[in-house]
Amino acid sequence: MEGISHEACALAGTWGLGKLTAFWDDNGISIDGHVEGWFTDDTPKRFEAYGWHVVANVNGHDPEALHAAIEAAKAVTDKPSLICCKTVIGAGSPNKAGTHDVHGAPLGDAEIAAARPHIGWHFGPFEIPREVYEAWDAKKKGAAWESDWNRKFEHYAKAHPELAAEFKRRMAGDLPAHWAEFAQKTIAAINDKGETVATRKASQIAINALAPALPEFLGGSADLTGSNLTNWTGCKHVSGKSCGNYISYGVREFGMSHIMNGMALHGGLLPFGGTFLMFSEYARNAIRMSALMKQRVIYVFTHDSIGLGEDGPTHQPVEQIATLRLIPNMDLWRPCDTVETMVAWTQAVEKRSGPTSLALSRQNLPFVKRDAAAIANIEKGGYVIAAAKGTARAVLIATGSEVELALKAQDALAQENIPVTVVSMPNTNAFDRQNQAYQDSVLPKGLPRVVIEAGVTGGWWKYVGGEGTVIGLDRFGESAPAGQLFKEFGFTVANVVKAVESFI
Repeated sequence: MEGISHEACALAGTWGLGKLTAFWDDNGISIDGHVEGWFTDDTPKRFEAYGWHVVANVNGHDPEALHAAIEAAKAVTDKPSLICCKTVIGAGSPNKAGTHDVHGAPLGDAEIAAARPHIGWHFGPFEIPREVYEAWDAKKKGAAWESDWNRKFEHYAKAHPELAAEFKRRMAGDLPAHWAEFAQKTIAAINDKGETVATRKASQIAINALAPALPEFLGGSADLTGSNLTNWTGCKHVSGKSCGNYISYGVREFGMSHIMNGMALHGGLLPFGGTFLMFSEYARNAIRMSALMKQRVIYVFTHDSIGLGEDGPTHQPVEQIATLRLIPNMDLWRPCDTVETMVAWTQAVEKRSGPTSLALSRQNLPFVKRDAAAIANIEKGGYVIAAAKGTARAVLIATGSEVELALKAQDALAQENIPVTVVSMPNTNAFDRQNQAYQDSVLPKGLPRVVIEAGVTGGWWKYVGGEGTVIGLDRFGESAPAGQLFKEFGFTVANVVKAVESFI
């Protein structure tokens, strides 16, 4: 019934995944009871329409019928197969079989006792008859298959040592040799170029720079390639049944995200996929599973704020960045320019303990000059991007497009002899992992702090403390040009200056 079955299964049919066989347990029951009142789909016809091979009306309690259906599925190599198994839920329970009472609850002691003679089972709890255990024991068979595979791989490695080494590297999830040196040179090259572009474009520049060193990249987008800019020079689209390294998933954010989870779990690939940040809501369960399973999946979320303008509040995210930051094992990057975007990408590639979300702008953001020390500190999540000219009297903290505003406010405050430090904090998750000494060096105690971010304010108060404020957006946006919206909602130099002056 769930929507993801439509998203994923339609793609499987389009791609002709002949090695995929799925079983449908057609027992007519869900937790609420018999399904006739809420599920009347003709499921076999639905899957046939997707382009699947369907084996219908199989007795799911008959091993021989199941075996015959499986063999029929194996014989079809150009389509995925669905085996429709007619079953009785809780079969063998004399009083509860065929009811929702056995769907999500134990039978209970009395029904278990009644079921034993009903099905002719005369063994105690957790007692497995020897013949049953031996019939299911595949240790020897599995060991023989594994040994045979290992021998084949040894022969392959002798014939193709470089390919075998690459296969082992990628399946282990290791990065290429000299990765660290390559990443630093790439970041330096981006810094030297100093381009002013939208961070979604900066992300595409990063992908183009990294892709030659990472053949495990498998990119894609949920029908927004031209907006997310997740493609790169030389990528090859998966089209129908032809292979490639870039997937146009269609309007399937949930399916895309779980497919990436599957590829990450398999190993050998580093999947990333794009959609609008607002549309991350359609994929939230899959994103959460990426984090729960600690999988290296990269989510490219563009159009990250009211800065996308006239599309209006339905497409303008305000709470999404904050809620993504809250997911355990997730790293959320909201970079302010090309350099921070490149660092975000390298950190996402290097991370082995969970997924990364990149929140990227639609509008152009100015390149910010930094020294080498500042560039080295970007990966720590928060750093001083512009020191105060004199003894700092306050700290401005900003992310993404609002870093430009913070820097302009710093200049305006300097004209009033109020030196302030500007901190860019593209990744609060990474900053929170730093030791206290580093955090205190970036956010000195005793100084008022003003946070600027075009989103909900709740997550920022732990950095502000008792003296300071957050200039944010605890409401939905409006449909208007980006510049007008930022002004209307208080993201102006004058408003930032006023906020600082109120605390000093």
